[in-house]
Amino acid sequence: MATGQLFSRTTQALFYNYKQLPIQRMLDFDFLCGRETPSVAGVINPGAEGFQKLFFGQEEIAIPVHSTIEAACAAHPTADVFINFASFRSAAASSLAALKQPTIRVVAIIAEGVPESDTKQLIAYARANNKVVIGPATVGGIQAGAFKIGDTAGTIDNIIACKLYRPGSVGFVSKSGGMSNELYNTIARVTDGIYEGIAIGGDVFPGSTLSDHVLRFNNIPQVKMMVVLGELGGRDEYSLVEALKQGKVTKPVVAWVSGTCARLFKSEVQFGHAGAKSGGEMESAQAKNQALKDAGAVVPTSYEALEVAIKETFEKLVEEGKITPVKEVKPPQIPEDLNSAIKSGKVRAPTHIISTISDDRGEEPCYAGVPMSSIVEQGYGVGDVISLLWFKRSLPRYCTHFIEICIMLCADHGPCVSGAHNTIVTARAGKDLVSSLVSGLLTIGPRFGGAIDDAARYFKDAYDRGLTPYEFVESMKKKGIRVPGIGHRIKRGDNRDKRVELLQRFARTHFPSVKYMEYAVQVETYTLSKANNLVLNVDGAIGSLFLDLLAGSGMFTKQEIDEIVEIGYLNGLFVLARSIGLIGHTFDQKRLKQPLYRHPWEDVLYTK
Repeated sequence: MATGQLFSRTTQALFYNYKQLPIQRMLDFDFLCGRETPSVAGVINPGAEGFQKLFFGQEEIAIPVHSTIEAACAAHPTADVFINFASFRSAAASSLAALKQPTIRVVAIIAEGVPESDTKQLIAYARANNKVVIGPATVGGIQAGAFKIGDTAGTIDNIIACKLYRPGSVGFVSKSGGMSNELYNTIARVTDGIYEGIAIGGDVFPGSTLSDHVLRFNNIPQVKMMVVLGELGGRDEYSLVEALKQGKVTKPVVAWVSGTCARLFKSEVQFGHAGAKSGGEMESAQAKNQALKDAGAVVPTSYEALEVAIKETFEKLVEEGKITPVKEVKPPQIPEDLNSAIKSGKVRAPTHIISTISDDRGEEPCYAGVPMSSIVEQGYGVGDVISLLWFKRSLPRYCTHFIEICIMLCADHGPCVSGAHNTIVTARAGKDLVSSLVSGLLTIGPRFGGAIDDAARYFKDAYDRGLTPYEFVESMKKKGIRVPGIGHRIKRGDNRDKRVELLQRFARTHFPSVKYMEYAVQVETYTLSKANNLVLNVDGAIGSLFLDLLAGSGMFTKQEIDEIVEIGYLNGLFVLARSIGLIGHTFDQKRLKQPLYRHPWEDVLYTK
């Protein structure tokens, strides 16, 4: 492996399996370092394409999303690092696919638990093709002031504290990602900081070893000393011992192998990493530390003494003139995300939507403050749900039962009415359910099904002003306005609408008061004296009875009743009910496989 520097200020990566936070951290690090181009060139999400919006400093950017590794590599030929956030189940296959791409030079595998046989295959392929694998089970790596992989070094605050926004003189390699963060901080306190840091991962077979990276650091002129943090288990550290003995490493190495406490236990101990398990005396932390020390590395007496050893080694190099400490620079301020700024109380931001009828933020949705579990457990019906979502209160059972009756009675009125006809024609044209439904709903208005609100509005105004049926009807006539809720194309005085009779019977039995309905009946008596088809229709019955429901329940103020009528609540009831029938007609036509509808010529009057 050897060679030299892996990353630079122009290095770009392809990110496999989109994760918003690690990518945004990479982009924030780019901005902190003063990079001109984002380090993430593209994202690979199998089966998906498009863009993901993220921030590059103050600017919002769109990063391309590709469905395959091959497509991403073709679109971004200069991106030579592959950051793999796939699960352990697919990490090996996707990593091998990336290694086979001629443009990919480095692959970082984040997942833990990748089968060892798969890892061995990746290692063999990478070495045969002069490529580098970092991981599996790694947090990644970082070149200070240039490029970082995913979540390496943690938060921006930690990166700034560790001075990773600009290069130092120390090369660092560790098995542990968590301990890397600790050592970045330690090194920043007693030296001029990290030049490059790598966490090779804690699995038994890492894609690249401690010695691989030490030998590589030895070839990088800017790296003046190395710090190595190993751990008990395995024999990786001994390859570094051999390199030191053979004189392949010419720069000072400060090393420590963690796990010396293992001897305190009577039986073999498995530490956090899969590879952190002593398989004998040679794999113990004590044996490795002694071997490294004998080979010429600086090895302290304990982990606590590691910081002092690093400090003394660095200061000696400064005294010898081999290191000129890096001049400190002030990094730019990373713009804070709005959500975190709001959470910390730094800014106030207005909301864009107000909702008072439902809330889905807790463990379960609530309708007007009533939890979904209560709605189900207490046996609420559709009428109860409407009362919560439309009227923001639990209405008495007779009220919600009346609402349900209205929905049942208005659900459909045959295939010949305009709404159903439109829906049928649209469904037979091969359109989808929503298009067919909407085509029928769009016919609802002042001439079809939209008279409930107007009927309630005019009946209420006339009754509240004390107008007699004669005065009301004649005043409407003078204005040129037909009385809403009165009149039917088929029904007559001697053939009343059964739906109207059912509603009136229910209201007289259950409502505390039916004053508005009785007034509507008086108006009907007068209009029938003029023409036999001027009967109270279902719109007029529902409109007048809803006024009685609102007034008689004692749960609404006069102002609320006026607002309900004005907004259009009652027509909403017809829209909701008739949607059931229109959906039924759509399904009916599709089930019958009816062909495209064409209106017959003989039913059209062609005239000039």
